[in-house]
Amino acid sequence: MPAVSICTDAFEVPAQAMARVYGFPGYQFVTVPHPIASLSLEQIRGRVSGLLPAMLRILGVE
Repeated sequence: MPAVSICTDAFEVPAQAMARVYGFPGYQFVTVPHPIASLSLEQIRGRVSGLLPAMLRILGVE
């Protein structure tokens, strides 16, 4: 099943390192500004809508 990994920008470097270690250098994922835990549902929805173009590109749907 196609999927897109999403992480906050604070974890971008560790995510890239994990991808390399697991044999996927250049693995594409989407980052959202950190932090998100304190955001309201409306704020989270706003951030997610901004991620959709990148997610669709990664999925090859653009």
